[in-house]
Amino acid sequence: MDIEAIRLGKLKQLAGADLEDEDLSSVDLRGINLAGANLVGTNFSGSNLERARLDGANLIESLLAGADLRANLLGANLMQADLTGADLRGSNLRGANLMGTKLTQASFAGAFLSGANLMSVNLQGVDLRSADLRGVNLSGANLQGADLSQADLRGALLTDANLEEADLRGANLAGANLSGANLLCAELDGVNLTGVNLERACLVGTSAAQMVF
Repeated sequence: MDIEAIRLGKLKQLAGADLEDEDLSSVDLRGINLAGANLVGTNFSGSNLERARLDGANLIESLLAGADLRANLLGANLMQADLTGADLRGSNLRGANLMGTKLTQASFAGAFLSGANLMSVNLQGVDLRSADLRGVNLSGANLQGADLSQADLRGALLTDANLEEADLRGANLAGANLSGANLLCAELDGVNLTGVNLERACLVGTSAAQMVF
């Protein structure tokens, strides 16, 4: 594979390509087609992948810190990847695997994450405003201080998740499972809690503390 040609923007149609462990950091890769590609351990740190096709790509342990990932990541495997500070606003991450990913200071505002696997992931302070999180697996995840305002969390799995001081104002949690979740001092104004499972959940300091479900 001609890596220099990729770096110069001369190769854009790379569906199914094998770029394992290659260095594509700080490169303008806008609109590139890497659907189904093998990108295990590939370094995309600081690169611009806006509008890129990464659907079905294998990005296990890839480096994407500071990257512009406003892209199509439908069904992508991002397990153990480094997305520190990545821009994922409005990205399509439906059905993606994000277990073990580093997401410090990443932005998922308006992203589509329905059906994604974020089990036990650290999302402390992460921006998830207005994100589509329907049916997402966030069991055991750390969402302390995360911004989930206006997010769609219908049917989401949040068992034993840490939502301490999280902002859930205006979020839709209908049918979600929050059994054992920590919602200490979380902002719950305007939240739809229809059919929510709050068994063993901590609601101290929230507007829902006195409600009966």
